[in-house]
Amino acid sequence: MEDPQRARSHTVTTTASSFAENFSTSSSSFAYDREFLRTLPGLLIVAEIVLGLLVWTLIAGTEYFRVPAFGWVMFVAVFYWVLTVFFLIIYITMTYTRIPQVPWTTVGLCFNSSAFVLYLSAAVVDASSVSPERDSHNFNSWAASSVSSPPSPHEPPLPSPRLA
Repeated sequence: MEDPQRARSHTVTTTASSFAENFSTSSSSFAYDREFLRTLPGLLIVAEIVLGLLVWTLIAGTEYFRVPAFGWVMFVAVFYWVLTVFFLIIYITMTYTRIPQVPWTTVGLCFNSSAFVLYLSAAVVDASSVSPERDSHNFNSWAASSVSSPPSPHEPPLPSPRLA
């Protein structure tokens, strides 16, 4: 008689880890840097947000679609305005300290360099596309937007997180 096959016993070991565990901090409270907006970098970022908002609202309040070059100006102004607001949130919430895997200095350098080049090109396109016309509202808004376009980003690179 044959031995019936024995049920084999397998040991399976599993471990679970959460991706969020790598980003957790020692405290569970939400970090908020209240003093950041009082520093020079904070004030410069707020100034960049105000000037960027001014540029795209001045252009958006006109019939900018009649001049194709203003589409580029709108793209640059809105795109970098949104990114600047995003970076302000990162600064205020001190997110850069909780994600040390990101090279924040390099991210800041790339952001500022690209913003400088694209803002400068948008300012040149904006200034060269402004022409007087019968509708003085469009002319005044376009002229003001070409002057208030921030020629360079004012943000310093994000500070490197301290290693404990």
